[in-house]
Amino acid sequence: MDLKDQSVIDGDVMDAPWSSAEATAYAPAVDDGQPASTELDTDVCAVILAGGSGTRLWPLSREQYPKQLIGLLKTESLLQQTVSHIEGLDTGFPAAKRMLVVCGEAQRFITAHQLRDVGVAAQIVLEPARRDTAAALTAAALMLRHEGRDSIMVVMPADHAVGDAAAFRRALSAATHYAAQGSIATLGVVPTHAETAYGYLKIGEPMSAFGGFRLGGFVEKPGIELAQRYVASGTHWWNSGIYVVRATTWLAAIGELQPAIFAACTQAVEGLTMDGEFCRLDPLAFAASPADSIDYAVMEKIGNLKNDVPTVVIPLDAGWSDVGSWDAVANALPKDAAGNGTRGQVVMERAASTFVHAEGRLVACVGTRDLVVVETADAVLVVARDAVQHVKGLVAQLKAKQCPEADTHRKVHRPWGTYESVDNGERYQVKRIVVRPGASLSLQMHHHRAEHWIVVRGTALVTRGEETFLLSENESTYIPLGVRHRLVNPGKLSLELIEIQSGSYLGEDDIQRFEDHYGRS
Repeated sequence: MDLKDQSVIDGDVMDAPWSSAEATAYAPAVDDGQPASTELDTDVCAVILAGGSGTRLWPLSREQYPKQLIGLLKTESLLQQTVSHIEGLDTGFPAAKRMLVVCGEAQRFITAHQLRDVGVAAQIVLEPARRDTAAALTAAALMLRHEGRDSIMVVMPADHAVGDAAAFRRALSAATHYAAQGSIATLGVVPTHAETAYGYLKIGEPMSAFGGFRLGGFVEKPGIELAQRYVASGTHWWNSGIYVVRATTWLAAIGELQPAIFAACTQAVEGLTMDGEFCRLDPLAFAASPADSIDYAVMEKIGNLKNDVPTVVIPLDAGWSDVGSWDAVANALPKDAAGNGTRGQVVMERAASTFVHAEGRLVACVGTRDLVVVETADAVLVVARDAVQHVKGLVAQLKAKQCPEADTHRKVHRPWGTYESVDNGERYQVKRIVVRPGASLSLQMHHHRAEHWIVVRGTALVTRGEETFLLSENESTYIPLGVRHRLVNPGKLSLELIEIQSGSYLGEDDIQRFEDHYGRS
């Protein structure tokens, strides 16, 4: 599946973006649960579900910048690693010219930027509200049907890790052959130890082709003793949450088992509009969908369908992890002889079974045992390794106290680049701003603050009132309160500057936009 060397929106895939009239007039082809028409085109299309929040990985993962966008294990983010895992997928079926990525509104620009950075063509679908994976997959399947395609959907979360990409692709290839015949295939991970953080799949008799097994059922996350029995029996594998299924097979199943989800998603796709490179589902219709996962909504009830849909498990032995906790991250990284793992600037003395992730400052540990330490610019987490599942409760406390550290980092990502708070006090704030090559901030004005800009790298094209001028390194300018202004990077290198704000109110909501390339109001 060659996804390189294309823009995020490939004009050959969707001949032209849907107009409002076309989107409003659309009526999905599947409304009666009947099999797909032979006139529909079949291809293999990756559907990446990138709407998670990853609260158990705070303080690195936060509401506005969740774990799929972070380089937890490598330099690349988990999203970028996920899309790279399916490059070169050889199934024998035609490969789609681009994948579908479903993500949240707040993450749309950074998601698009990260996909562009690795040369991946994707259609980005925005979830107006979080309604879990069943609704996200249903909307994606309906969009494929609108395009006249009965795609074999390779459905995977964007926030999992795989060590052996070749083995992963072999398992997916086998799964596509079952899906092409009308089955729902899932990847089951042969367990390496008793794990209580994962659900399990009960394995049935082997199938005659492609190395699969019949799915005997789903099992909730077990206690440690039951998990040990599962591993010893060899009949229960970890549930990866990765599925391969035809669009029409999924739509028929969700339409019968969860008609409310199907109806809401149908209306949401009927009201779909294009916003630049993004597909916007109708917000009121999508919000009306019940929130449910693929497992609960369909897979655990699949035996209740009027027409039997075979369910198949493909064994996956590829170093898979859902990296759902700091202990899982620690287990996925190399360790020293004492069981310690580190990322960043870390020094250990007489420590054992300690994992440290340092973002900026030096972290030193002496005599620590069975700990996880995570350092970021504005927060430090220290947690016992047997308590990492409770970090989610800690984040809930932070949100209840309205702590900004629950939602945002000190470095904030914008469609044009990033800004980072360096210092602040009464009536002033200092930021470091980085603008990507060719990018532009909106034409804007502030009612309560003035700004000083000092260029430290690159060249800035500045609009201030009626004048436009260039600033080079070590040059500066002043933006008075109430004056329209804009900052553009006209060069081929990143523009870096220091911004000093001063005034009676310095909140991010003190901004009036007049023109914006990114469609923000």
